[in-house]
Amino acid sequence: MHVTSLRHGSSSAEHHRTTAFEKVLLVDDHALFAQALAGLIRQEELALSVVTVGTLEAAADQLVHGTGVDLVLLDLALNGEAGLSLLPRLAGLRNTPPVVIISSSEDESTVRAVRTAGAAGFLAKSAGRAALVRMMQSVRRGQGYFPGGMPPLVSETPLTPRQLEVLTLLAQGFPNKRICQSLGLTEHTVKTHLKAIFTQLGVHNRTECVNRARALGWL
Repeated sequence: MHVTSLRHGSSSAEHHRTTAFEKVLLVDDHALFAQALAGLIRQEELALSVVTVGTLEAAADQLVHGTGVDLVLLDLALNGEAGLSLLPRLAGLRNTPPVVIISSSEDESTVRAVRTAGAAGFLAKSAGRAALVRMMQSVRRGQGYFPGGMPPLVSETPLTPRQLEVLTLLAQGFPNKRICQSLGLTEHTVKTHLKAIFTQLGVHNRTECVNRARALGWL
């Protein structure tokens, strides 16, 4: 874990206390990228403190046992883990911070999957300093941030939240085994969810499922 902070005694830190985030939790398993992004957030005075961790377990621990986290920046593809699987684990928190996904994949289907999962925003890793500032200012105002102005709303579907998680991972190309590992489910449970999703969509295979879900705006 690495912590980057503004000097709270400085006039600059005091000036930005009301407009900056109190504590940002940055979840990314690439240490150099994470440290560089944390440093940029500090330089732009967008947060008083940035805590960086490299795994979902470490992130969950910070959110459960730490205090003051009011924004999570979450890598979509952690080493062997699906970043989106952290979102359902936030439901039990007293104060759930907004989550913005950061990813090297920036195609439309990825952005839609992130939006459907309930994230507050999406930022491509190829984005520049200005985009980072706009994103954090927008999320700070409660407006969310998606490419093209896509609102951070979950499309209404007849699927359960867990089925939407399975569908999102399916759209990312995850085989059943990886879906099981990412969501902590048994293979039987994943197959049951997939069957229910296929039935709702009236499809017979994974490719038809993803294509139909995208056509309906579920992804």
